[in-house]
Amino acid sequence: MKFSDFRGKPLVLSLVYTSCYHICPMTTRNLHKVVEKARTALGGDSFSVAILGFDAQHDTPQAMLSYARKQGIENAAFHLLSADSDTVNALTKQLGFQFFTSPNGFDHIVQASVIDAEGVLYTQVYGEVFETPLLVEPLKDLVLDRPKPGQTFLDELVNKVRFFCTAYDPSRDGYQFDYSLFIGLTIGAFIILSGLLFVLLELLKRSRLDRDRHMQR
Repeated sequence: MKFSDFRGKPLVLSLVYTSCYHICPMTTRNLHKVVEKARTALGGDSFSVAILGFDAQHDTPQAMLSYARKQGIENAAFHLLSADSDTVNALTKQLGFQFFTSPNGFDHIVQASVIDAEGVLYTQVYGEVFETPLLVEPLKDLVLDRPKPGQTFLDELVNKVRFFCTAYDPSRDGYQFDYSLFIGLTIGAFIILSGLLFVLLELLKRSRLDRDRHMQR
């Protein structure tokens, strides 16, 4: 699989090494939780998620599959990726991901990269455990607030409504479609249009009166 295969929808990319005993597993399990919340809010197939092993010597496809099973993500629709050292070095340089060998394995930055549908880095989220909106909001922007090729006006309108009305609820650390926002937007638009119509009618009325007065003279 090539990274160009992910074009067409946003991608969340996390780099780990499979022999890590604490930080990487914690990072992956938390990422899984947040991704599930994002999929619930935005649609299960609205973006892709990939885990890449950056220890090219040991992070084989078999090691990545074993790692996924240990973290409980083997059925989570995560793409498990391995690569040679040249590919890893080029990608980590592009992402600004730094790692160094250490007595315990590797010291490295903990980050998840959000890449847009054209393959361009959009933003990055740092830390083993991070607040849900830090990842979901950028995905929400990419999935719902950007027109897509071949998208109809109605599709774009529906996505705009979903964008404005999909709100984060901190009490349950999740997202929900808030109908009150949609109702508020509709009422606001109605009031604005009614005001514009009233002003337009008044202008037309005054224009007719002025014209009648001019003709009477």
